Amino acid sequence: MTDSLFDQLKHPNPHLRDRAMAEIIENQDENTIPRLIGLLGETDTTYRRAAVKTIGAIGYQTVPLLADALLTSEDVTVRGSAAKALAQVAVNFGDEGFPEVGIKALETALQDLNPVVHIAAVMALGEIGASVIPVLIRALENTDNPALAVSIVGALGSIADDRGVAVLQQLIEAETTDSYVKESAVSALSRLELVQSQLTRKPAE
Repeated sequence: MTDSLFDQLKHPNPHLRDRAMAEIIENQDENTIPRLIGLLGETDTTYRRAAVKTIGAIGYQTVPLLADALLTSEDVTVRGSAAKALAQVAVNFGDEGFPEVGIKALETALQDLNPVVHIAAVMALGEIGASVIPVLIRALENTDNPALAVSIVGALGSIADDRGVAVLQQLIEAETTDSYVKESAVSALSRLELVQSQLTRKPAE
């Protein structure tokens, strides 16, 4: 894999970046994924985001190294980017068979003290979908951080699932729920009901 191809990932022209991304994926070797992971701490935002996007398009084989970076890096940018890359994998490949090592790492990252990391982890879990609803519910029950709770509520509101609906209803009804969290739960439940009504509405014959 040539250096020039990786250099194209930082090109200001998005079409050239996309072309380089496609070529890297098509011609990947054993060094491709570690090299892309190595770009997750890049100060060049364009370069870093292109690396995240490329990793997400490669697929599940990137997950173990992303999980390791998410849990062990001392660089908050690397940890946040690793969570975002896991979200990209989920967006591109769905929740069917999402590697457990990735789910476990994201669940652990919900405890990260840096909001960039734990909010990105919530976003990734939301993209994985229904299979991780128990993880989101556990985190919601155990956090005393209203900002994290709001993010989790938002993730539950993006997944059409009865378990999420029940939890949101409980939050709304409980007198002890933080007002900001309750307001978010009302909004999320309203979104969910709209999604579910669209899913159940049969197309006109």
